[in-house]
Amino acid sequence: MQTAKELFVHELTDMLDAEQKLVEALGQLAEDHSGEPQLQKGFQQHQVQTEKQVERLQQIFEQLGEQPEQSECKGIRGLIEERNTFKEEEDPAEDILAIFDVGAAIKVESYEINAYNSLIELAEQLNVNKAVKLLNQNLKEEEQTRTKLEAMSRKLKPDNLGLEEEGEEMAEEEESRPARRSPASAKKGRSRRAA
Repeated sequence: MQTAKELFVHELTDMLDAEQKLVEALGQLAEDHSGEPQLQKGFQQHQVQTEKQVERLQQIFEQLGEQPEQSECKGIRGLIEERNTFKEEEDPAEDILAIFDVGAAIKVESYEINAYNSLIELAEQLNVNKAVKLLNQNLKEEEQTRTKLEAMSRKLKPDNLGLEEEGEEMAEEEESRPARRSPASAKKGRSRRAA
């Protein structure tokens, strides 16, 4: 690879593969959260949006007169594998899986936002203005989606914090310790004695 255009086509191919993988992954997420209508709907809407992003990337290839290479986006593959491994090996409760999946989706959005920013910079240097416009459209959608996911993340609360046993042990330890005065009350006691 010797030119900026070759790098641009390579990165564009990587992004196309990423978005295609995400169309499938978002369908799986929607299916996995069928018992949580709001979450399921969010993943379904993002899947439709991602399909449109794939179409825009394909338009850029057509404008450039290029064909996408056979390539795999290892970054997105890794994030998808991380999620699948968590689900299979940890056997999480539904609420914990929801929290994990929204967090994983935020990671994906951050990855995509960085990738689109790099692509836009290259496209601007190459003066491919139609590509810049299409990439900016995808970028804007990714940023909006990340904002929505972050808002959703703040609303999700685990059913079980897992602190009950720990809390009981701490309470028992507190009861078995001799009473201690706070530093402020200890100073007051000394000043009375000195008077």
